[in-house]
Amino acid sequence: MPPSTSRSIPKPTGLECRMAVLGTDVRLTPHRREVFEVLQGTNDHPTATDIFDRVKTRSPGISLATVYNCLDHLTSAGLIKQVHLERGQSRYCANLHEHVHFHCETCGKVIDAHPAAEFDPAKFWNLPKGTKITRMDIAIHGTCEACSSK
Repeated sequence: MPPSTSRSIPKPTGLECRMAVLGTDVRLTPHRREVFEVLQGTNDHPTATDIFDRVKTRSPGISLATVYNCLDHLTSAGLIKQVHLERGQSRYCANLHEHVHFHCETCGKVIDAHPAAEFDPAKFWNLPKGTKITRMDIAIHGTCEACSSK
């Protein structure tokens, strides 16, 4: 039997899958891929500076400005979320499932908190009549288990 000439099709990356599901049309530059991969591999909600520190080991020629540009493109395309916690630097989250953020006021850790049951914010909050929710940015502040036990 002659050798097969067909090549295996490469498995799509998490970013490519997310883009297909969301119908997002973003040009995937190597730097955008690196920034997304670093962000997707964490659950600590890093700042742009944190991401820059992690990406530069994989892509030494990248600048902080390029990281900010990548984060801006990925956020505006809906591929990641920007998290604002009071007056601190913005943080970034690759988790697109419906959730809120718990911010420990002692150590600064940010943890994803998912609803315990089916949750309809329009039924929970007394919103003005006729409003339509497009997104929620909720942060819950307190002390994490590790800091509480100290």
